[in-house]
Amino acid sequence: MTGREQWGSRFGFIMAAAGSAVGLGNIWRFPYTTGENGGGAFLLIYLAIILGFGLAVVIAEMLIGRAAQKNPVGAFKELGGGAWPAVGFMGVFTGFIITSFYVVVAGWCLAYVGFMASGQLASADSALLENTFTSFISATGAPLIYAGVFMLLVVLVLAGGVGRGIERANKILMPLLFLLLILLVLRSVTLPGAGEGLRFYLVPDWSQVTLGTFREAIAQAFFSISLGMGTMITYGSYLRAQENIPSSALTVVLLDSSVAILAGLMIIPAVFAAGLNPSAGPGLTFITLPAVFAQMPAGTFFGVLFFVLLSIAALTSAVSILEPMIAYFVDEHKLNRRKVVFGVCAVCFGLGIPASLSLGVMSGIKFFGLNWFDLMDTLANNILLPLGGFFVSLFAGWFWGPRALQAMSNDGTINQPWAPIWLFVVRFIAPISIAWILASSLIG
Repeated sequence: MTGREQWGSRFGFIMAAAGSAVGLGNIWRFPYTTGENGGGAFLLIYLAIILGFGLAVVIAEMLIGRAAQKNPVGAFKELGGGAWPAVGFMGVFTGFIITSFYVVVAGWCLAYVGFMASGQLASADSALLENTFTSFISATGAPLIYAGVFMLLVVLVLAGGVGRGIERANKILMPLLFLLLILLVLRSVTLPGAGEGLRFYLVPDWSQVTLGTFREAIAQAFFSISLGMGTMITYGSYLRAQENIPSSALTVVLLDSSVAILAGLMIIPAVFAAGLNPSAGPGLTFITLPAVFAQMPAGTFFGVLFFVLLSIAALTSAVSILEPMIAYFVDEHKLNRRKVVFGVCAVCFGLGIPASLSLGVMSGIKFFGLNWFDLMDTLANNILLPLGGFFVSLFAGWFWGPRALQAMSNDGTINQPWAPIWLFVVRFIAPISIAWILASSLIG
């Protein structure tokens, strides 16, 4: 025994891992990305990627974490040595990159809870709502204050540790999130005119599919289920030896996919019912949806519920993004967890400052034609996350190989008849698919 903290129950682990996967990627990013990429066809491609090889990579990360009982860097050092710890470092680095813009968007979600409750967004005028949104995000101080409040909530959860902090919070927040989500879906699909949105979302139009559709689908899949950043390795390291990892991983992936599907059902039919554009991009949540709520009976109530839901999703995911960094400093450098939590969160908030300001006073500063916010988003989602998944697949499939199968069967105590299929996927399907998408992204 290592004396390492562990999850108190399987349910607690499932809720924490699902909380990691379920976040802004599902509820903010997925609906607008689906709207931009033609609806139903994108949904099917996304689900095929998730179940085709996303699940296999989730299993690989959890196995690596449990076998080593360490953070991503320590896990690759323990199991692989050589240059493999660099993969763990990349995951930790990716977490910093993602947090730099994630905390900013999470702050917007918190702000919009108040804006909606106060009646400030009670208008169906898209131009007015767009002006409200752009004025807010381009301001210097207010977005950073909300980002700071959000980061304090993250600190409170992380400082409690694995059992009393992360697990306890997710046991409450995740069921609440599902309850709110289902309530909002029921309201959305029963709106007059929602049928056209349901057809757009659920009936594939293959003429809309391009190579870019596949790129966006794999980026969305990896961002959505927290792959390539070391989260599942870290969460796996808190598992007991007897845990059936494939079963748990499948549950987490199904919960994550369910939330993404429900988020689309919540947003896209409502957007069509209001006669608005589903391909409005990132502003879909903050510009288009308030217009929808303004036209809906009890719209203020449902609008407040929606942004509370979004804030909860952001909180559970932000906790998971930061946990690998914290575990790294605690495991490798033997530092006090609470001090590490405060230090890491302070640095991440500091990285969020230029991301926020790049939408306002620093908007003229470009890197490769992108502002700082968009640069961090593109770097993380289109390059670092798929790259992390690529190396995890190579490690589990080729370097670890038969030992990975042994770990999957809990040293022969659990029969996993489809384990050879999993090994084939992580050896061939996952790395080849990821490499193709990465190459096409860099060339195109």
